[in-house]
Amino acid sequence: MTSRAIGRILFSNIQNKATLAKLIQNVRLYSVPAENFEFIKVSKTGANNNVGIIQLNRPKALNALCNGLMTEVSKALDHLEADKSVGAIIITGSEKAFAAGADIKEMKDNKYSDCISGNFLEHWSRVAQTYKPVIAAVNGYALGGGCELAMMCDIIYAGDSAKFGQPEILIGTIPGAGGTQRLTRSVGKSKAMEIVLTGCQVPAVEAEKMGLVSKVFPADKLLDETVKLAEKIASNSQLTNAMAKEAVNVAYETTLREGLRFEKRMFHGTFGTKDQKEGMAAFAEKRKPNFTNE
Repeated sequence: MTSRAIGRILFSNIQNKATLAKLIQNVRLYSVPAENFEFIKVSKTGANNNVGIIQLNRPKALNALCNGLMTEVSKALDHLEADKSVGAIIITGSEKAFAAGADIKEMKDNKYSDCISGNFLEHWSRVAQTYKPVIAAVNGYALGGGCELAMMCDIIYAGDSAKFGQPEILIGTIPGAGGTQRLTRSVGKSKAMEIVLTGCQVPAVEAEKMGLVSKVFPADKLLDETVKLAEKIASNSQLTNAMAKEAVNVAYETTLREGLRFEKRMFHGTFGTKDQKEGMAAFAEKRKPNFTNE
């Protein structure tokens, strides 16, 4: 694959050739054998080729989330979860937009009966159900469904020009894919109310301060830094990663008493794995562990 072809995979909106060349040098990309996708691009990256990348790819619509795109994301996650070499997954967009919202033209004529009978947006939660760690790399707009998609991920890294928001109130509706729920748990009631009831956009730096975003980087460094994080996570036992992820999600969704009980049981459960034995043996022997995900 040529460097120009590689550049088109993730950096089609970057005009600075020097910046593009540097990013290509730092991020090795491999195509993922899968069906042809219309609205996304899927690849693998990292020194050990163990990080999956899903890039939203509807540039003319600023990556607006249509039903077809979200169906493709679900299929891509199926592929990457089944790939034993992949230890972490990144979801990203373009430098201009992670996803500027849901596709309003697609949903504007929906009726209440259609939404109920078809359980509208139900399959969008596939991202949150992924057992492998998922990181959102957000540049540009992450509004409405885009913000909700980012919040379905386990960690959010943002470029310094990123903007988050839930502007549904401005078009006569409310968030429907977790915006009122995940946002409140992330930033608290007052901030969530302000964002949801005004539809205002939140800059990346402010989003970091309120706890919505883990870290903020210059836009042209974002993907590189996200890949570094994903590689670090992917170097752990995939089995233990999944157990730790589930324990944190229980803390996010239940009481402290129930969370502590669940954590203790998951901790006990690690002692039934080969990776726990290998990890502790490697620590005692002062060497790097060789995890087999068993």
